[in-house]
Amino acid sequence: MENFIITISFLLIGMALKRIPDFSDETGNVLNLFVIYISLPALVLIKIPELVFTKNLLVPAIMPWGVLLLSIVLILILSKILKWDRPTTGCLLLLIPLGNTSFLGIPMVKAFFGDNAIPYALLYDQLGSFLALATYGSLIIALYGTGESKPTIESVVKKVISFPPFIALVLAFILKTFPYPPIAVSLLKMLAATLVPLVMIAVGFQLTLRLSRNVTSQLCIGLSIKLIAAPLAALIFCKIIGLEGEAVQVSIFEAGMPPMVSAGALAILANLSPVLTAALVGIGIVLSFATLPILHQLLV
Repeated sequence: MENFIITISFLLIGMALKRIPDFSDETGNVLNLFVIYISLPALVLIKIPELVFTKNLLVPAIMPWGVLLLSIVLILILSKILKWDRPTTGCLLLLIPLGNTSFLGIPMVKAFFGDNAIPYALLYDQLGSFLALATYGSLIIALYGTGESKPTIESVVKKVISFPPFIALVLAFILKTFPYPPIAVSLLKMLAATLVPLVMIAVGFQLTLRLSRNVTSQLCIGLSIKLIAAPLAALIFCKIIGLEGEAVQVSIFEAGMPPMVSAGALAILANLSPVLTAALVGIGIVLSFATLPILHQLLV
């Protein structure tokens, strides 16, 4: 509950700043730029060396990628049927597969499952959501954030390999066996800690509660997939193949987290339907406090 209150507080601060004339219309983009170039790379450099690969934890490592594939298929089919434009499609492809599995997910797992379940949540987040943000997220930004109708392979590859979080990901794996100096660890942790406050303030700054009919429809569809369809599909699949245990329960629970705030920062920065992006992140967090307890009841 504490993290929820803090998150909403950041959101409200952003909404309040929007009403102060001293803050320009570009304030949200400036905050997001800092996140992309500083906060998120710092988090990557801190988290990746902490990864521990073990054979008995395959479910939380694999499930986020299965949820990602399911979400991609549903969004692409709906995009074609409903004739969404490229920014809308790119926004939903970026935000719906990627959940807030760390800042919100880990405390929620602790609250519903206890401290012993936290390692499963960490694995889901670091091997799934986090890696997907740096790799899959880079690809979506390159494909849909360029403004080109038909991005070339060369332009996509160039944008992916020059994306700051992706560069940080490569460096983190290269440096994984080398311990950072204590001062570097302290610096990276401080910079990484700015991610959630800056992203949520930026989201609040760009959030509007008066949405057009089209945006409202896209918002409802996106959150229905993220908060309901994805975790239910994961639950049904696990039941069918006979998977059970706390690792499975936590993985399904994490699959029902609202859209990731960092993905929202990327989407807004790439001009992928900023109004829809802000609504998905802000409203998604609020609604998740109704959907997650229901999901937990289905799991126990």
